[in-house]
Amino acid sequence: WLGAAGTTQDLVWFNAINELWNAFAGLLCHQSMVLAINSSFVDPVLQYESQLNVTEASFRMLLALPNFGKLRALGIGNEDLEDQESLYQNILHIFEDTLLILVSKDLYKLQILREMVLWVKEERLYLQEETLTIISRVLCFASKKVQGDTSVDAPCLGVLAAELSLLCCHAENDIMNQASMGLHHLLCIAKWQNDLEKNSPINYNALGSYCHLTTVPQVEIQPQTLQRDKLKIAQSVGNTLLPSLLTDFVWTLLMKLSEASFEIASEAASILKLTLQYHSQKVIMVSKIVNFIYKKLREDPSHSMKHSMLRVTTSLTRTSPKKVIFQLMDYPVPADDTLILMWQAAGSEGSVAPLVLKTILLILKGKPGETEEDMEEKRRFSLDATNMMPVAASQALCTFLPVGSYKKAVAQFFPHLLLALMLQLFYSSQLRVMPQDRPLYARDALRALLNSSGLQEVDAALKKKNCWNQFSQALYHQLGVHLIAKTLSEFNFPQFPETLHYFYKISVEGPRRSEDNIVTIIFFTELLNNFFKDPFPEEFMVLYKNWINDSNPVVSKLSLQKIANMAPVINEIENVCSLLTSILEAFHSKEHTVVIRALLTLRKLLCKLDRVIYSSLCAKIASSYCRLMDHNNGGIRSMAIRHFGELLKDMSQFTWMLNPLALGALVPLILFLEDKEIRVSKACQYALRGCASQLRWPTPVYLKDENYNFELVVLNICNHLAASHESHISGLISDTLGFLGSSRLYLRRGSVILGWSFLASERELLQTKCPFTVAVIEKTVRDEDPVVRELAKKTRDIFREIAHTMTSSTIKQTFRRWFKFIYTRKLKPLYNWPKDYTHTPADPTKGSKEGFVEEGEEEEEEEILIKSYRCEAILEQAEEDESDFPSL
Repeated sequence: WLGAAGTTQDLVWFNAINELWNAFAGLLCHQSMVLAINSSFVDPVLQYESQLNVTEASFRMLLALPNFGKLRALGIGNEDLEDQESLYQNILHIFEDTLLILVSKDLYKLQILREMVLWVKEERLYLQEETLTIISRVLCFASKKVQGDTSVDAPCLGVLAAELSLLCCHAENDIMNQASMGLHHLLCIAKWQNDLEKNSPINYNALGSYCHLTTVPQVEIQPQTLQRDKLKIAQSVGNTLLPSLLTDFVWTLLMKLSEASFEIASEAASILKLTLQYHSQKVIMVSKIVNFIYKKLREDPSHSMKHSMLRVTTSLTRTSPKKVIFQLMDYPVPADDTLILMWQAAGSEGSVAPLVLKTILLILKGKPGETEEDMEEKRRFSLDATNMMPVAASQALCTFLPVGSYKKAVAQFFPHLLLALMLQLFYSSQLRVMPQDRPLYARDALRALLNSSGLQEVDAALKKKNCWNQFSQALYHQLGVHLIAKTLSEFNFPQFPETLHYFYKISVEGPRRSEDNIVTIIFFTELLNNFFKDPFPEEFMVLYKNWINDSNPVVSKLSLQKIANMAPVINEIENVCSLLTSILEAFHSKEHTVVIRALLTLRKLLCKLDRVIYSSLCAKIASSYCRLMDHNNGGIRSMAIRHFGELLKDMSQFTWMLNPLALGALVPLILFLEDKEIRVSKACQYALRGCASQLRWPTPVYLKDENYNFELVVLNICNHLAASHESHISGLISDTLGFLGSSRLYLRRGSVILGWSFLASERELLQTKCPFTVAVIEKTVRDEDPVVRELAKKTRDIFREIAHTMTSSTIKQTFRRWFKFIYTRKLKPLYNWPKDYTHTPADPTKGSKEGFVEEGEEEEEEEILIKSYRCEAILEQAEEDESDFPSL
């Protein structure tokens, strides 16, 4: 056709025609492929991906078509161009029809339009107008199609709206017009979708058919108002898009801030600012946006759009303060400059200061370094293995508290922040994962709290006392809390009423951790000491009563210490009996120091307690002392025994009440005379002298150190019991037998002697309990200790001989009771117990003057004792003869 005379112009024209026909044929082929895929049963995801690839190939063909403006410049005639332009328009119509086919079946395919906007920016820009025209027409078709739909599945509307919004501000009018038309149709679709969500139009009527919206909702704003009017664009998009779509819109504009073109970034920043100004409450995925901003600014601290990004943080803080603050606290500590900059941006929104502080207080409830396994509530604030958010929150308060717009909120939450920061100081001092040279942010935040609350003098006074510098020492913390409370009280801080109320509320409700009570009780006690006189009002005393049996031993001891200081006014306390009962319950604590503190506190209170009230609790207190006499801690044993003796001395005038108590404590008091700890033995001697005085017995001379002999003490007491309190011997025997199984050697040894002595002092018991006692002693004969075995063997043999010689007739029992009126038999030493066996135990296999008596002497002593019983038996047998009975 060109022949030999062909020119360059003809060659260009020929190539242009060739490209047009190739594109025409290719688009028809692609359209057939799209239709085929549309009618198949391929997985929807694969179907979309395949159609997207085919559509992109078709679009690339359009981008490769010749520029008719350039062809005219080459001088090609209008007649030739008209035909080719007509072919070009047909090609565009084929492409548009393909898109309409896709969208008519599934609105989800509108995502292809979003891809087209990106494709056209990458290639030749002269096709932007044609491309936007196609997009506008497809969106117009889709806005009409949704009329009969019961749902709208078009997740791309947010991203596509962002792209069209930027093009609505384009310098070229044609592009701007098409973009505004497309955005208008898009908003119509979104309006329908929005109304479906809000009004729930899909219902079933009585016949089971669908009920739909009757008309397509129309967007009030016309396309012309969207042209280069960023405020109208932001308001229209914000009012129409669903929250998820609006979030996509915001996210896309945020990405545009990093565009190479400053013009596009600036336009995106303006629209983004206006959108968030009016509709930031609809934005979701706030944490993701904040995290993106942090990473971008950290990568490039001098980002051209840095202020715009920080403004986004401020806008999101205004409507979603909790989400923003949580995200800003979930970065490594100490905070870097970027994070502090974002804190400042969040803090610049003063309208949400109370919500920001509430969120920070919620974070401060956590314990730094606490893992999920350690937490009582399985609730994680941070994704890290250990929770360091409280440390970050403390550092953030150093930024937030001095802000002027936060002054009112700081005053509102002063007590909450004060307690939270003192607890964080306590936790930080125990935190091992923090380097020693790391600043104490909780301390710095506490100082910022004082200064921003008008308490600069308090801060200065604490600095003068060197309080702040010593808080890094773990052992100083309790004293530091005490100093803070004391200094605040000295300056009569105006926040006292609300602070007292808050600490009282926390004390009543109970803390999240038992260790938190340590800080609470120290601070609370110091406040009360400075503003109230002892005793405290009843509502406060209830707290101290509850703290006595707190799970944390430090809290228990602090409470007991404060109660002990109230001893001078103990009789002015309401419900003092309940308070004393709580102290007695502390005797059951597993912590020895708590029991000792409870004993000291109780003794201090009893010295001042009204005797009438004292007498009503006397039995309960005495029984509590008795339970502690066998405690495994020697200090507690000695203290309980000595305090029991003090109780007998205090209440000596109440003889009728104390006699049973004194008799009930005899067994442990006697047995613990042999305790290895001198203080316990001395306490037993003191208490036994009190018992002797109370029971009107002469004080045994054998209790004195120079004359002390365990067996003689036992015999002395048993003789007195047989003479004056015979009815109690049975119970004392039961108590004694209980010590035969003790793990302490001296208790097993002593209980053998004491048990025999009790039985021997009462003949009726000796007769009735002899078989049972022999059975119990049999077990002791096999004891691991040789001394115990020897004592048990001796006792068992005596019981067997007595059991053999004694009978049980009624006449003999009657005679025995009559015989006691005229004869009282005193027990004699049987074992010759060594004076100090615990240090120089005698070998039971060898005779020794320091241990047991010689073998001959032992046999003689046993023979005398057994003969005495035989004589009584013979005498009783003679009395059975009635002819001889009157002659007795």
